Amino acid sequence: MPGYILHAGATVMCAHGGPAQPFSPNLRVKVTGQPVVTQPLVYLVSGCANPTPPVNTGPCISAQWLMGAQRVKVMGQPVLLQDSQALCTPTGTPLTIVMTQMRVKAM
Repeated sequence: MPGYILHAGATVMCAHGGPAQPFSPNLRVKVTGQPVVTQPLVYLVSGCANPTPPVNTGPCISAQWLMGAQRVKVMGQPVLLQDSQALCTPTGTPLTIVMTQMRVKAM
């Protein structure tokens, strides 16, 4: 199913409200002036409000994407879409894509 391509300027948050940013987006391809983000890229989470042990598992530190586009790739890596799924470490909670560009779609 087609979805909008995720870019470095997109608003992405962990389940506890911490903002997440790509560690190193692909600078060769851009949409709306922002670099696209590919699947193997790790997102870093800052400001996660999840309590530390022993109350809970601690704040989200990073997130790994589970799947990207099936047909569109950048330098051999699938681009991430607005409906792509990611899991945070160490909590195992998902990232939520709040807002991304609304011009370019991929499958």
